[in-house]
Order: sequence, then C-alpha cells, then structure tokens
Amino acid sequence: MVPVTDSGGRGIFVTGTDTGVGKSLVSAALARFLVRQGMRVGVMKPVESGVADLTVLGDDGKLLRWAADCAAPIELISPCRLSEPLAPSLAAELAGTPIDIDGLVSKAKQLLEAYDFVIIEGAGGLMVPLLDTFMVGDLARRIGLPLLTVCRPGLGTINHTLLTLQAARAWGLEPAGLVVNGMPDFPGLAEKHAPAMLAELGCIEVWKVLGQVAGDDRQKVEALSQQFGDGLMELLFR
Repeated sequence: MVPVTDSGGRGIFVTGTDTGVGKSLVSAALARFLVRQGMRVGVMKPVESGVADLTVLGDDGKLLRWAADCAAPIELISPCRLSEPLAPSLAAELAGTPIDIDGLVSKAKQLLEAYDFVIIEGAGGLMVPLLDTFMVGDLARRIGLPLLTVCRPGLGTINHTLLTLQAARAWGLEPAGLVVNGMPDFPGLAEKHAPAMLAELGCIEVWKVLGQVAGDDRQKVEALSQQFGDGLMELLFR
C-alpha cells in the first residue's frame, strides 16, 4: 500500500533503470488508469530538459497533464524547464539558473495536498545530477514518496534494476514495486524469466508486466493503461 504522506496525500515517485525503458509512458498510463477509477490525479515532472519553448510544458509534462486531465498550473506540473537536452545540472549551469530544490519539494507538497493521488516522474534514473552533488534520488528522498521503478525485460535488466534498487535503499527510499515494460509478444528466455528473477533477487513485488504497444505517445498511453487491472488498485490502496 502507498502510505499517506505528511502532507495528507498519497503518491508515487517514478524512476527508470535506463534510457528508453518507457518511464514517461508508464507514468502517464498509471495516471490515465487512476483517472478512470474516478480519482483526482496530480502529476509532476519536477525537472525537464530539452524543452524547446520554456513558456510551455515540455513533451513529458504535456503527456502527463493530458493523461491525468490535470488542471494544475504549469509551474506546479513542471517547475523547472531547461532548454538544452542534457543532464539537468549541466543544462541549468549553461542556462545560468541553478535548480531550486526547496521550490521543487514545496510544489510537490502543494500537489499532494490538492489531489487524491500524485505521480511524480523523475528525470532519468536516480543517479542523474540536479546539482553538482544532489541527485534525483536525493530529491525523491526529500519529497518522501514510495518509489516505483520502471525496467525493461531484456538481457541486462537484472543488473540495471538491482543496481537501481540498491541505490534506492542506500538513500533510504522505499522501493514499492517494479513495472516491467515492453514485454515482446514472443519473449525469449531472458524476457520470460526476468520478472520472476527481479522479484526474487530484488526482494520486491512486480506490480505489472506490460506488453509492447504501438502508435503515437497518447495511443501508447491509452493502450498501456488498459493493461493495468484491479490488482493495481489493491496494491496502491489495500
């Protein structure tokens, strides 16, 4: 179960094990699923780099807002938007605007107070730097939500995922579960065995194994959200 935070709300912080695992799509699909259950869902992409027009949301922020039908101001949904498609610390340094960590935490708490459930999508993985010595994992710890890790099913995922879980626990984070995303229709041996091995070796529950989907991002989100079932609600609120 996802516990109630000090702010009085429930939520999850979503991270990924690698580039291209589908963290943004899974975050949006989870939001879409919860909206269909009648919940008021808040979403947040605290830091997004590679944003062409800084006066509006970036691609990830837009997708999250659409998926959750979230009417929060863009400064709550995506407080820090950076133009260069680089690690946030470097993108912020080049822009001459250091990332305001306290501001990000404050805005996350505002969302937690206002919505039934809040999904916060981190920038990349836990070790992505936001400041010289402050990582995404540090931000997750400051916000204080359980951690949902999105991973892929193929060869190499055991190492990537276990390293992510080890880092999370070293930070004092609470790994709540895994979503294995992108399972092929005809999986090989590595894909077939990955979910069970991850659960056993990582001492963690696999919330869902999601199949591959096609289409544009919104179509993929709709398709992925349909793969979540009642069991997910039990995991979140039992």
